[in-house]
Amino acid sequence: MSTVIFIPARYASTRYPGKPLVPLTGATGVAKSLIQRSWEAAKAVEGADAVYVLTDDTRIAEAAQGFGADVLMTSRAARNGTERCADGVAQLPDPPDVVVNLQGDAPLTPPWFVEALIGAMADSRVQMATPVLKCDAETLRNFVTDRQNGRVGGTTAVMRGDGTALYFSKEVLPFVGTLETPPEVWHHVGVYAYRPAALQAYMAWPEGPLERAEGLEQLRFLENGTPVTCVPVEAKGRVFWELNNPVDVARIESVLKKEGVT
Repeated sequence: MSTVIFIPARYASTRYPGKPLVPLTGATGVAKSLIQRSWEAAKAVEGADAVYVLTDDTRIAEAAQGFGADVLMTSRAARNGTERCADGVAQLPDPPDVVVNLQGDAPLTPPWFVEALIGAMADSRVQMATPVLKCDAETLRNFVTDRQNGRVGGTTAVMRGDGTALYFSKEVLPFVGTLETPPEVWHHVGVYAYRPAALQAYMAWPEGPLERAEGLEQLRFLENGTPVTCVPVEAKGRVFWELNNPVDVARIESVLKKEGVT
């Protein structure tokens, strides 16, 4: 399969304006922008034929080109990363078999998460897929702490027995009564893989009420009856967390230093 990784990035984030250009200091004291660290994570993936940063902002485009990334300028009308990916595919001379959306706020994404996702797309019946990671104690504590303090942290996934998604939420689902004996909670990893045809269908659908309420683009697939395949992945000792709020900078820098990431 031919596979392209897109990294959608926008400057005007509601929760954290300018987030893609926020510096993150690694183990050697070198600071790199969030978008550069996300691009480096994408470049470590085996099986991808190309990696592009997608943006509608010249500041992000110039920064990305400065560290060597290929950039596609996309429409300001794109409401989310999936719509931006559809725009990106339309600019390629030959559409790939699989499009991977590695969101620009997930620099801690291990390459094997994306490789597992690409592997799942080898099944021609799968139109759209996304990884999920069983929450460890630290991640679950971060989820609950964020919600208790009125912050939106990561996203959780609830699945059917066949591994397709029932729902995604910025709430912690299922309900966590106590951290002493919590239920099984799955952390949704902010990466998607699509068939180009699925992206075309997505663009034809209006934004639905669940997508609007949660601010989660993948819910548009569920609201329109397209199954989303959840691909369980393992952390293998790595900590995964996205940069959603300013408080996450320290969390991510701590992981970069702990894991020796420069």
